[in-house]
Amino acid sequence: MIKGQRKAGTGFDLSEAPSHLIRRCQQFYGDLYAREAGARELTKQQFMLLAALEQNEGVSQTALVEITGIDRSTLAEMVRRMLEKGLLTRERTEEDARANAVAISPAGRKALRSARNAADRAERALLDALPLPDRQKFLKALREIAQAAEALAANGHEKPAKPARKRRLS
Repeated sequence: MIKGQRKAGTGFDLSEAPSHLIRRCQQFYGDLYAREAGARELTKQQFMLLAALEQNEGVSQTALVEITGIDRSTLAEMVRRMLEKGLLTRERTEEDARANAVAISPAGRKALRSARNAADRAERALLDALPLPDRQKFLKALREIAQAAEALAANGHEKPAKPARKRRLS
């Protein structure tokens, strides 16, 4: 039996469930980021949104939903609040008058630079929980899971192909 699955008569073991463990890791990072950033910095999601925009300047809010994984209504509210704070600019796209192209304002770039230091410290603290030799393996495993999620979304929710297992030579 795979760990994390239902065991006869004992219920579901959260301490072995990958989904629960991923959620706990996400909460841990959120706590680390909040501690490093303090109350004056960007929130974790605001930082993520600005970092995505830095690499995808002027994309639509729909594209930002796909890039960040933030749901449409949450992202719309975030953009509204960040516009009010002067961190973003927004204008209608040329291709679709109903869509908004979002960009980082000069104040948003300054906030992003400042928050990046807090995010870097939080990322290091997150990885510090692992022994040094395991950190790259952990990041590789996370990338593989993220790629499977992207493939699932791109293939219309078809089940992604399992990566080929490497055979050990004895």
